[in-house]
Amino acid sequence: MNGIKICTSNHRKLLCFHRKFTSSAALLENPIESAGKCIELGPLHFLSNPREMRGSALSETKLAHALLLKSSALYSNIYAANNLIIGYSECSHMDYAFKLFDEIPDRNLVTWNLMILGCNKNSLFDVSWSVFRQMHNAAVGMDEFTYGTTLSACSALEHAKRGGQVYGLVTKNGFFSNGYVRTGMIDLFSMCRMTDDALKVLYENHCENVVCWNAVVSGAVKNKDNWLALEIFSQMCRRSSVVPNAFTFSSVLTACAAVEELHLGRNIHGCVIKSGVGSDIFVGTSILDFYAKSGAMCDAIKQFRQMPIRNVVSYTAMISGFVKEGDSDSAIRILNDMRKTGQEINSYTTSSVLAACANPAMFTEALQIHCWILKNGLYLHPVVKASLINTYSKVGAVNLSEKAFAETRGVKQVGIWANMISAFVQSEFYEKAIALLRRMLREGIVPDKFSFSSVLSIIGSLSLGRQVHGCTIKAGVVAEVSVGCSIVTMYSKCGDLNESLKLFRSLEKKDNVSWTSMISGFSEHGFPDKAVELFREMMGFQENPVFDEKVLASVVNACSSFHALDSGKEIHGFSIRCGFFEQTTIDEALVNFYAKCGYLDSARIIFRKMPFKGSISWSSMISGYSQRGLILEAFRLFQEMLMSDIRVDAFTISSVIGAFTISNQKSDFGTQLHAFIAKIGLQSEASVGSSLVMMYSKRGSIDDCDKAFRQIINPDLFSWTTMIASYANHGKGSKALQLFDLMEESGIFPDDVTFVGVLSACSHTGLVEEGYFHLNSMIRDYKIEPNIKHYACMVDILGRAGRLDEARRFITEMPLEPDALVWETLLAFCRVHGNWEIGKMAAEEIRKLRGFDEGVSISVSNMFAEVGEWEGVEKIRVSMEESGVKKEPGWSFV
Repeated sequence: MNGIKICTSNHRKLLCFHRKFTSSAALLENPIESAGKCIELGPLHFLSNPREMRGSALSETKLAHALLLKSSALYSNIYAANNLIIGYSECSHMDYAFKLFDEIPDRNLVTWNLMILGCNKNSLFDVSWSVFRQMHNAAVGMDEFTYGTTLSACSALEHAKRGGQVYGLVTKNGFFSNGYVRTGMIDLFSMCRMTDDALKVLYENHCENVVCWNAVVSGAVKNKDNWLALEIFSQMCRRSSVVPNAFTFSSVLTACAAVEELHLGRNIHGCVIKSGVGSDIFVGTSILDFYAKSGAMCDAIKQFRQMPIRNVVSYTAMISGFVKEGDSDSAIRILNDMRKTGQEINSYTTSSVLAACANPAMFTEALQIHCWILKNGLYLHPVVKASLINTYSKVGAVNLSEKAFAETRGVKQVGIWANMISAFVQSEFYEKAIALLRRMLREGIVPDKFSFSSVLSIIGSLSLGRQVHGCTIKAGVVAEVSVGCSIVTMYSKCGDLNESLKLFRSLEKKDNVSWTSMISGFSEHGFPDKAVELFREMMGFQENPVFDEKVLASVVNACSSFHALDSGKEIHGFSIRCGFFEQTTIDEALVNFYAKCGYLDSARIIFRKMPFKGSISWSSMISGYSQRGLILEAFRLFQEMLMSDIRVDAFTISSVIGAFTISNQKSDFGTQLHAFIAKIGLQSEASVGSSLVMMYSKRGSIDDCDKAFRQIINPDLFSWTTMIASYANHGKGSKALQLFDLMEESGIFPDDVTFVGVLSACSHTGLVEEGYFHLNSMIRDYKIEPNIKHYACMVDILGRAGRLDEARRFITEMPLEPDALVWETLLAFCRVHGNWEIGKMAAEEIRKLRGFDEGVSISVSNMFAEVGEWEGVEKIRVSMEESGVKKEPGWSFV
């Protein structure tokens, strides 16, 4: 090889600063001639005077390396060696770059800078930091490019400590005022969410570099601190020496869209026009995107039509805006316009179009878009695949979502898996969602925060919930706000309030969802006072807390639970001051609150003013009337509800049945109501079935109770307890105990009310030993402490069996102080069995506790008369006369 022929009119560089190589082999084999005149250059001259060349491959870069070695210029021509480092960097082979770097005897500053830059380009940020340290240890003089590229590596690593060390050297070596270095430091602090430090760098030495200001604005927008971005922009506008540019306006318009500041955004649009950058395609697209996200589609359309050049981002912003406004037809029309103009359509455009088809009415269009996706080759793109899964689930075709997901075998993109899990959850295929999460873990795919949040929202088992909690810790997403809130909600829903509160306290960031979840958990699990206390804590948690209707409704519901009238009224007034009037969620909670507290007039006023009355508010009013004995008003309101075409739910029907049960009417309204329930298909609901059981039990129809109970598909604790109590009250103790055994076998854990029914059943059937067994089982097996009702039932069991001495010993040895009810129970059986000695003792205990009322006095008097103790009879009657107690005369209709 004596020389290389290269054209003067179209010659290129083999090695160039920050650019790629083109094959020198191609030049050797195909010399280009221009006007018949060629110039022969030697290899050394060629390598030291390169022109821009593109499309270099590793083999071509190695060929250039070989030319350097052959010409012996590798160790003498540092400029050519530096350009060769760039070549290896562009080929993503920093290993060869480092080998070459080690061979260069006299490295200059550019050599070191190129190594740091190359590592950054290939995402080897830790290696960049190592090169910088090696450079510092070698006492190589650094410039702004050294510091800037190193700060970029620290930003990528989000390592503020390293960045601070670099900035210390910057200050020491006098590069503090350099805009490139200062911008790098601001980017680092913004990336690490250290806003105050970023502002400090900006404000020191009165920075007038617009790039630095843009870095702060952009960082604030990326960190979703949009109001700060707008404040910084306002400060820029007040400085004559800092003029916002196209990049500034793009970032600020994004902030306006995020905070929905339409008026401010229009003002900024005016500034864009005034500054003359409106023709910039990026600024124009930002304006369009702002109007679309703000819901001002007329302004968006106007801006779209005025744009001289429209790119794929412009079209996609229009499609997304129409989707947000629910105008799917217009979104499809924009897509058709894109296709007609030959505009590029990317995965994000396709994703937006699929979102337009995500409702049942657009099922046909969804299928057509799917076919078009297959045709244009975007089908396997992860974003498109995830959108396709989501779209089919929302149109009610989760089976097609499964097919689309099944075609991604081998794809490890976590977003696709997360969308499939979400689709299962939304379609209530909970077992499939949990199974898919397990499959992810088996295949080594680390679930993201969306996958965990979706699964945690459906978990009702504490054991499974703890396992998923452990997986979130292992996956490193437990600190995410959405995941943390979901875990708090899961533990609360599963009844482990201690663990829920512990995790809630450990959350670094608490949003309204987490507060609402914790407040609701306390309220729903019988700790409404703690719920109100937590709300007061929330009010003092931050200087200007932002409340939403869900938080306020949760607190009002907590006040309803323990009839805290004053606290509820305070929350009512607070909600009005916050501007939450005529909000359905809060109004429903307030109607329920006032109805439960007996303030039916207040409940009625709010109810009548509600613009939309849901089934919850109707049910609350009906229940309120029923509980206050206003049965006729409850029935009238139910009739009005039916005439208003409001969907009747299980809670409403339960309230109406409860009203009829309380009324003790002998009409056939209950039968008619049962027929209506069967007609609308609610007889299998646990709350409705339980109410029917109670209604028939009160009317003495145990067979109808049994039929109503058997129609319940999934009986809850209340359903089982109601049926057990019904059997016991109707003297069918054996059936009650059999039903209790079935309840235990079904996995339902009894509570203290259930055991009252069980002990009552033992009493009616004379099962003394079984009564002792169940009383002990409460403590031993279920950790339930018996209360006075349970001990009274046990006395009743012993009394019916005639074991009065044992009953007396049981009372004196019970851990609770016996009340008058317990002694009255014993007294009643003393009269039945003629044991006047124990009866006399029981009467004396009753007298000590509360004195003799009419009933007790008559019972004691009759007992003494039956055994011939006339002195006792006389004493009782004298005592009655002295205390003013009179026996009401009996009467009869006959």
